[in-house]
Amino acid sequence: MAPVAVFVGVMGAGKTTVGQAVAAALGVPFGDTDAIIEERAGKPIPEIFVDDGEAAFRALEREVVASSLESFGGILALGGGAILDEGTRKSLADHTVVFLSVELTDAIKRVGLGAGRPLLAMNPRATLKYLLEQRRPLYLEVATHTVVTDGREEPDITAEVIALLRGTGTGTGS
Repeated sequence: MAPVAVFVGVMGAGKTTVGQAVAAALGVPFGDTDAIIEERAGKPIPEIFVDDGEAAFRALEREVVASSLESFGGILALGGGAILDEGTRKSLADHTVVFLSVELTDAIKRVGLGAGRPLLAMNPRATLKYLLEQRRPLYLEVATHTVVTDGREEPDITAEVIALLRGTGTGTGS
């Protein structure tokens, strides 16, 4: 069993919101690796970062992503930094990957000033800008489809993703 599609993108791209809508429309389950990590660790991600450090979080994330890619049969959303791991990027080559692309202005509107986002604890705007620049090439590397989400509403993005997954769309984010 493998995911119908894997969603990647920086925080605020809409992976959870669009992923849940696409899963509902296709009649498949939705899974979020961040939620699985929290369940496994027994605490929220910010606490994992504080108590155990980012390295421990990334190790747990690698395990959760790898097992989910092998056993989850719905729409799977990865945490924004999951693609930093080379092994994860290689594993994604065998899957349909939807990169939800977002620019800084829209990402900031969606995530606010980082409440509950450990990587945005200090200087959220500058940090998010850096994360976008650092990760975009990696998202593009693993993407089967790229969907631009800036200035668009969830139903429009969801319809485009569904068309792409059914082979009737282009992925340009019109």
